[in-house]
Amino acid sequence: MPLSAPAQEIWQSPPPPIAQLLDAPQPPTVVLSPHNQWLVELERPLLSSIAELAEPEVAVAGFRLNPQTRGPARHPTYRSLAVKALGPGPARPLPLPAAAQIGFVQWSLDGQRLAFTLTQPTGLELWVVDLPDGNPHRLTGPILNAVYGAPYAWLPGDQGLLCQVIPSGQAEPPATTPVPAGPLVQENLGRKTPARTYTNLLETPYDEALFEYYLSSVLEQVSLDGQRTPLTQPRLLDEAEPSPDGQFILLTTLQRPFSYQVPASLFPRRVEVLDRSGQVVAVVADLPLADDLSIKFDSVRPGRRRVSWRADQPATLYWVEALDGGDAQRPASHRDALFELAAPFSGEPTLLWQTEYRFRRVLWGREDLALAWEQWYDNRRLRLWQINPAQPDASPQLLMDRSSEDQYRDPGNPMAAPGPYGWWVLRFSADGSAIHLNGRGASPEGVYPFLDRLNLTTQTSERLWQAQAPYYEAVVDLLDDDAQAFVTRRQSQTEPPNYWLYRQAQPPERLSDYPDPAPEFARVRKELVRYPRADGVQLSATLYLPPDYEPSRDGPLPMLVWAYPTEFKDRATAGQITTAENSFSRPRGASVLFLLTQGYAVLDNPSLPIIGEGDAEPNDRYMEQLVAGAQAAVDSVVARGIADPQRIAIGGHSYGAFTAANLLAHSNLFRAGIAQSGAYNRTLTPFGFQGEQRSFWEAPETYIRMSPFTHAQKIHEPLLLIHGANDSNPGTYPLQTERFYEALKGLGATVRWVVLPLEDHSYRSRESAGHVLWEIVRWCDQYVKKVAVF
Repeated sequence: MPLSAPAQEIWQSPPPPIAQLLDAPQPPTVVLSPHNQWLVELERPLLSSIAELAEPEVAVAGFRLNPQTRGPARHPTYRSLAVKALGPGPARPLPLPAAAQIGFVQWSLDGQRLAFTLTQPTGLELWVVDLPDGNPHRLTGPILNAVYGAPYAWLPGDQGLLCQVIPSGQAEPPATTPVPAGPLVQENLGRKTPARTYTNLLETPYDEALFEYYLSSVLEQVSLDGQRTPLTQPRLLDEAEPSPDGQFILLTTLQRPFSYQVPASLFPRRVEVLDRSGQVVAVVADLPLADDLSIKFDSVRPGRRRVSWRADQPATLYWVEALDGGDAQRPASHRDALFELAAPFSGEPTLLWQTEYRFRRVLWGREDLALAWEQWYDNRRLRLWQINPAQPDASPQLLMDRSSEDQYRDPGNPMAAPGPYGWWVLRFSADGSAIHLNGRGASPEGVYPFLDRLNLTTQTSERLWQAQAPYYEAVVDLLDDDAQAFVTRRQSQTEPPNYWLYRQAQPPERLSDYPDPAPEFARVRKELVRYPRADGVQLSATLYLPPDYEPSRDGPLPMLVWAYPTEFKDRATAGQITTAENSFSRPRGASVLFLLTQGYAVLDNPSLPIIGEGDAEPNDRYMEQLVAGAQAAVDSVVARGIADPQRIAIGGHSYGAFTAANLLAHSNLFRAGIAQSGAYNRTLTPFGFQGEQRSFWEAPETYIRMSPFTHAQKIHEPLLLIHGANDSNPGTYPLQTERFYEALKGLGATVRWVVLPLEDHSYRSRESAGHVLWEIVRWCDQYVKKVAVF
């Protein structure tokens, strides 16, 4: 018989030992100081309480804020902070108020001070700790405004910090009235203004008033003894970034007119340079509302964007401008141009580089060398160039040209270090001839991170170090310019992540000793399995087996397949091994790996590549490739005698939920399904979704064929639907699950719909995580383990 539920239930707790494991303390987050002198440990509970999620919030212009604290709504905070010199031995906890809520942690430019905020009932305070004495002190009361990002930035040396502060004497928030002044009207006069599906947008003039009220800030300089110097009048501050030498401030403010169709990131914005007294010395950009951008991937805002400071110069601006009007659909030989302009910002900008593809980022090194990346979605090309800012007419040198999907040819990321002004710049070898690349190391043999030295003249690389089985170990940072000493983070299937110090000709030295947070999982077996799809594409998945399971003794198991597909343009890269088999795996939050304690096997993240080679779009053959990938995964575990083909469930989160529903509708591989926070009707996301950049009107058949809502009548297996009531993820409105449930119910399906109060796209409260696991275990026990007939 189908399960039934009342409209409201109490929170349920999952069976042992899941509940106990959910509450196990987790290892701390570790942060090294800029010059690797100090190691900081930050601890916070993995899950919040539902009471924390119930704190007041205001949703405006695409984001949510806490009106009482003037911080982001649901901002995750740390509970303790400990510091030690880099080396063995325990860290020393800093003396902070009881029940501290620590956020926005940031090192000073010289690495000798650490700033952070403490959340009080009425706002955010700014605190600083001087090292090595380790005595934190409060610089301000609860006056910081962090509703739209980090509320402060360090100035050089002993100059203090730039802070975004709530205007003094600000009145009470705007009041609303239950009596409307008139209808709400929106109008478009022939402009093309497509927009992807956003949430929490402005909807009324009252929302606009709230937006202006809560984003209004005054920019102040706060000295290290707490003295405050106002620099501006109240403005809608987006960002305030001091120049590396501290003599100027790059100030970005949001402007009217606002929009009800796009978030604040696309509102009009003004970019100015201020001197240290707050006077405007240059206007860099004055950008209009960007509500008419093409939905094609790689389309960007026209005008000067990505405005920032060169990290290797005292006060030189750089920015990017689209040469194709920002429209990726427009044919163009070059897409972007990189410019710079030095203080006093009165001359003509210097053109440094023109890109064939879309500009991605730049890493400044020294006067004559920087690294710059460009990328294009349609052909998946990713290029890395060496440019010479001192000689803009010199031809750039191509260092890397590969498919962004090709993980095997990824050369790694260049290592950086604090430069002459404390900003992060490219780290060169001591003689300046080489750089170091920190790579993940995906290969047909597995994933083994590495450290390479790249000679910039010969463009040849030398392998200095690589992780070895049974470890998954990656370099965290170098301690010198020639990589004679470096810090790694090491883990294995049985050893939790810990930090190690390598020095030339010496055995590695352990820097931390964090225990296994869930030793009950030490006997779980984890294996990377490989198998072919029917068309020859090589696939893989991570197989987890319950503690002490023996196939010959225990026989086939009930199994949950937890899936998430990916689009590709190339068959070869679609089959690459990118999962680190040697990594340490312990379930957290509402992870389905907790099912291993209940006698289930879990096949996690099986490769489900959706391939569209050449001019073909991947999604035009989505369904047949999806089913073929799932069939190959099921055949693999059934052939090994591990999974009972009559007791396999399919599940997923977000796009994985969409996948699970489609596999129930278009195959007979699974006994039941679990779909969390998904979207099921693609006509409700008509201007693109996931990797689909065509609109509904360009590809109506694809949108309709891919929507499980369209095929709801084909779903005959029990389906558990779960959704956070406050889902803010673009495209996965809770309405998607509501309408899908009503369709399935109306068609007579066995379906259960669980709405998690106050939860977002992912589930953050202890109550919700426990309840979700209770629902999943109950559903699988009822419809999978027992092989029910329905």
